Amino acid sequence: MVGGTGLYIKSFCEGMDEMPDIPAFIRNNIIQQYNQKGLSWLQHEVQTKDISFWKTAEQKNPQRLMRALEIIMATGKSITLFKQNKKIIRPFNIIKIGLELPKEQLYNNINNRVDCMMNDGLLNEVKSLIQYKNLNALQTVGYKELFNYLEGSCSLPQAINQIKINTRHYAKRQMTWFKKDVAIQWHNTNNINASLIAESFS
Repeated sequence: MVGGTGLYIKSFCEGMDEMPDIPAFIRNNIIQQYNQKGLSWLQHEVQTKDISFWKTAEQKNPQRLMRALEIIMATGKSITLFKQNKKIIRPFNIIKIGLELPKEQLYNNINNRVDCMMNDGLLNEVKSLIQYKNLNALQTVGYKELFNYLEGSCSLPQAINQIKINTRHYAKRQMTWFKKDVAIQWHNTNNINASLIAESFS
């Protein structure tokens, strides 16, 4: 497997806790109220209804907070009760290899990638999705900045620059996540060769 978010890779290697099904009307109601009232409302609801989760929560992460809120509203139980953190046994060996670049090179690659995405029609794609802009899947880097431009909150150059900045921030958070995994064998891409990678599998 190549790539994937930190959570996806963790789930692939260790499995996932089973979570209860949530009625659509509960989820939709929470999303609607969050869109209307903002993060402070969401934080207050979670802090009031699920204090055990709130104490260890990513308190500025709306997706995590909405997930916790919908579970306690649907089941009456804290999301922490469903998190067993039991690793499953996979029927194969897992070898993790991480590739890293010097920061300046990484940031240049990100900037160039954003420019390529714009040249390949990202703006037109976002225009076609503007009616769905409040969906969770579109609250991501590259979409939300261009939604702001289309709504007149900033100029196009400002939006593109913000995509680059937010992508760099995201890359930094990814690296922080992966660096916590002591099983990952790190290699600098400027010094890497096939034999070095082969040694990781021996």
